Amino acid sequence: MSDKTQANLTAEDPELDHDDQVIGQALRWSLVIIAVVAGLGMGVVYFLLPDKTPPPPVEAKLSNVETRQATEIEIPAVTFTDITKQAGIDFVQQNGASDEKLLPETMGGGCAFFDFDNDGDQDLLLTNSCVWPWNRGENHQPSLQALYENDGTGKFTNVIAGSGLDIECYGMGVAVGDYDGDSLVDVYLTAVGRNYLFRNLGHGKFQEVASQAGVAGGEDVWGTSCGWFDYDKDGDLDLFVCNYLDWKRPYDTSQNFQLTGGERAYGRPQNFGGTFPYLFQNQGDGTFTDVTQEAGLQIRDPVNNVPLGKSLGVVMTDLDHDGWIDLIVSNDTVQNFLFHNQGDGTFQEQGSLSGIAFDDNGNARGAMGIDIGTFRNTNDAGVVIGNFSNEMTALYVADESGMLFVDEAVATGLGPQTRLQLTFGVFFFDYDSDGKLDLLAANGHLERDIHRVQESQHYEQPPQLFKNCGPEQATEFIPVPEDKCGSDLVKPMVGRGSSFADIDNDGDLDVVIAGLGGPPRLLRNDANLPANWVRLKLDGGDGNTGALGAVVELTAGGQTLRRQVMPTRSYLSQVELPLTFGLGTIDKIDSIKILWPDGTIQEVPPLPVNQFHTITKST
Repeated sequence: MSDKTQANLTAEDPELDHDDQVIGQALRWSLVIIAVVAGLGMGVVYFLLPDKTPPPPVEAKLSNVETRQATEIEIPAVTFTDITKQAGIDFVQQNGASDEKLLPETMGGGCAFFDFDNDGDQDLLLTNSCVWPWNRGENHQPSLQALYENDGTGKFTNVIAGSGLDIECYGMGVAVGDYDGDSLVDVYLTAVGRNYLFRNLGHGKFQEVASQAGVAGGEDVWGTSCGWFDYDKDGDLDLFVCNYLDWKRPYDTSQNFQLTGGERAYGRPQNFGGTFPYLFQNQGDGTFTDVTQEAGLQIRDPVNNVPLGKSLGVVMTDLDHDGWIDLIVSNDTVQNFLFHNQGDGTFQEQGSLSGIAFDDNGNARGAMGIDIGTFRNTNDAGVVIGNFSNEMTALYVADESGMLFVDEAVATGLGPQTRLQLTFGVFFFDYDSDGKLDLLAANGHLERDIHRVQESQHYEQPPQLFKNCGPEQATEFIPVPEDKCGSDLVKPMVGRGSSFADIDNDGDLDVVIAGLGGPPRLLRNDANLPANWVRLKLDGGDGNTGALGAVVELTAGGQTLRRQVMPTRSYLSQVELPLTFGLGTIDKIDSIKILWPDGTIQEVPPLPVNQFHTITKST
């Protein structure tokens, strides 16, 4: 529009000119108001802002710095002496190793200390595998289990011949317990294939009754660790059995497992399916009923609905002190299980909820052996689990509820010292009689040539002994050096099952470590310390005669030691039934309280130290 046209419009329309004047006046007032508001705002900000003038410097007084001295820990000299040969142990485990490299060849065997002849000392059973049936020649010599009778001084005689235990099978784990209440300890043996139950007839004789009793299991199942316990509190012993992999020879040989260089290797557990365990309920008449499914123990993979467990170890204890025995199961390459006993014949799996299923990163580990103990002498339990090489041994510590765990392996110093080892048998025991539970681990790889593939790994690995230095120390578990435990203990071997007992009745605990494809190692504790002790054997009376599941609380010197009668621990193995309490320099017991499996509490008058005592359940 031209200027001339605009002027004509204005002249012809006086209202339009008036509007322009109004708009202009309004604009001017708006600018004035904005300026005033801005000025007021700046004034307010000016008065509200703190004075930016820095205050004068003030000289601070520095605190005196004190250097914190690390507590020096003195590890006592306790020599473990290899007495295998001089004690009469001539057993050599046969694992049937062949060029096919079948996975079961890497996993045996177990061991058990128990008093089979009721003469008061600890005898020894070693499980054996065998040459595979298809590899046996005309001159095949059967590979039998070994039963060694103790003469009370730590000298042993193999009495397997004619005992009824002299069978050949691909044996794995062992459980000992008086299932029929006749005060004679019976033996259960797991295997690749069916399992075996040997009823103790007395006088060194056993009768195999697994099929009649209903506990033989399947012919194509691979049994591992197992144990007796009274899960339903009816006064007799029931039986829990771990099963490992869904393993069959054709499937194993069809897999192309290889080491670097093209040689065949042993298979990985991840390549095999999982399995369910067994829970056999004692009917009180010498027979058992398989109640695994109705008890809630058949855990399935939530993704594909197949059996999840690949179980190698189990411990039994009342975690939350509600009077019912719970189960913790260590699984290889899948999550660990915690079966919480509901008290109605069923269990609820709470491994993930409890924090015990995985490592801190949420990964499953290659879990093998397992044990549980109150290693801080409180009611809070610690669960130790041996894992595969390049995985630390786990140390899950419970809170006050007993059902929530945190892995304290790194914080206690145990983890970093166990990362390289492949740990199978592991257990708590007080090797130096100072009242604190120490740790022993049996180690050994699966592959003979593993060093060619991984320089840090070896087929034979040294067992490890860890001293418990107490929670007040920055490092709670310290590896005991060779000059403090002896070269016999730390000599490399292919360790598997492990156990402890006082074989020579001198009050300290001796050790046996089962070897794969070789001899075991029997190590006598030659401690020469000014330490007191007391050993207690419980007589549970009718039914559960060995009092499995009973808890003893011994108070001395202002400290309470809590121990449970439960031989099932470690890997494929059982420890002695008597409880050993190390007392250190304390020479007087203040009180003893026993919580029997049926819930009865019995107070026992103080007993003399440095003696063995039998305590019978009061009626």
